[in-house]
Amino acid sequence: MNKISVVILTYNEELNLEYCLQNIQKLTTDIFIVDSFSTDSTLDIAKKYNCQVFQNKFVNHANQLNWAIENLPFSSKWILRIDADEYLTDLLIDEINQKLPSIPEDVHGIFFKRRVYFMNKWIRFGGYYPTNLLRAWRVGKAVCEQRLMDEHMKLVEGRSAQFQHDMVDDNAKNLHWWIGKHNDYATKEAIEHLNTKHKLLESSEYVEGILFGTQEQRKRWLKEKAYAIIPIGLRPFIYFLYRYVLRLGFLDGFRGLLFHVLQGFWYRFLVDAKVYEIERKSKRTGHSILEVLKKEYNLDL
Repeated sequence: MNKISVVILTYNEELNLEYCLQNIQKLTTDIFIVDSFSTDSTLDIAKKYNCQVFQNKFVNHANQLNWAIENLPFSSKWILRIDADEYLTDLLIDEINQKLPSIPEDVHGIFFKRRVYFMNKWIRFGGYYPTNLLRAWRVGKAVCEQRLMDEHMKLVEGRSAQFQHDMVDDNAKNLHWWIGKHNDYATKEAIEHLNTKHKLLESSEYVEGILFGTQEQRKRWLKEKAYAIIPIGLRPFIYFLYRYVLRLGFLDGFRGLLFHVLQGFWYRFLVDAKVYEIERKSKRTGHSILEVLKKEYNLDL
């Protein structure tokens, strides 16, 4: 029996998937691809590496991942979730092989440190490294919280452990694709902000924001309790200065400047612009925010 199974969600990932699979096969051959009906060579690459391929209509990442958890025929005791543009360092693979067989029975989830590359540059500063993410869990012991954006895995019971070595996010696609992806993310982030403010889409599966909890709980608390109360339009400036100056983002060099401006300012400003547009349309039309999102933005919420 494989000690761990891997789940990868895909849609048109021919530029990233092969390297990801080459890397993951150092750890396990029990690899599941959940594809959203790709139109490029993604499935050919998956079959080349003897992955078990399933297809399911994409609604959002949370739905797709929970569908995988509930429906895939896992034979291992552990599941690891990795994206097609990610890979594990050799040190992390060794750590998993060494620690997983003897991990305590009450440990049901494992946090990994993620490092992000942008234009082949490791973004080490600006508070962006490390990001600790729950990426491995015992079968049946975790679900993905129902959020449109910034979704995290949540243990249903048991405690978690933190591994020391890194996984890497290094997407091979170009800046045009990156900007389009973040434009889509900005809409989802705006909806999440409006949900926090107006209680549109309550869910008991959310990771709770706790100031002195895990890193993800602390970030959730800061986003919902601190960032959210700063005036719209002003907070992107404050956040960028915090990242680029106080958290030493300027040490990442020119490509770091591009990343921190685009991801830490432009993206956050775009989120605020969409929040402003949605709330303004709600006031102008007399429709609720939920009605505006459903009717004018063609969103199924």
